[in-house]
Amino acid sequence: MALYLVRHGTTEWSLNGRHTSHTDLPLLPEGEEAAKVLSSRLHDREYAAVLTSPRQRALRTAELAGFPDAVVTDDLVEWDYGDYEGITTDEIHRTDPGWSLWTGKTPGGEAAAAVQERLGRVASAARERDGDTLVFSHGHALCALAAVWLGLPVTEGRLFRLDTATVSMLDAHHGQPVVKHWNT
Repeated sequence: MALYLVRHGTTEWSLNGRHTSHTDLPLLPEGEEAAKVLSSRLHDREYAAVLTSPRQRALRTAELAGFPDAVVTDDLVEWDYGDYEGITTDEIHRTDPGWSLWTGKTPGGEAAAAVQERLGRVASAARERDGDTLVFSHGHALCALAAVWLGLPVTEGRLFRLDTATVSMLDAHHGQPVVKHWNT
């Protein structure tokens, strides 16, 4: 069964590169417009399940894309940036040179093992469903979910870049998990 990933529309912080996990920001007007456009791209198939992060940026994207009844799950929240919440990577590098969410320690943040566990639940449930799964979530969480789908550690999400209001598709080919479409 395929797993469709949708990153939420643009927010003020996603626009200027600030790390946003638990801060519950609304979509910008252009983020709302982009979310509406997603509707025509997502409604050409049926889904066995439609899930969303509880953050308003993901919920609103799901609603505007035509899925107001998406089931909320905390498993799809963004990776918790701890003390780096609201700060850009350049700002972090001033005090923690070379830091990366994927390879470094994030003070007060979520450990990779915890992210692996919760996104593993999402991937496992999607594989067990009789039909496709559609999820609305966040940039780092969805890149990490792609890594989990492929059987890799969440830290290998570093190999993916995901823009706002995009659709990606994870699937299988000859029994192997694959990325079928990315960042479209």
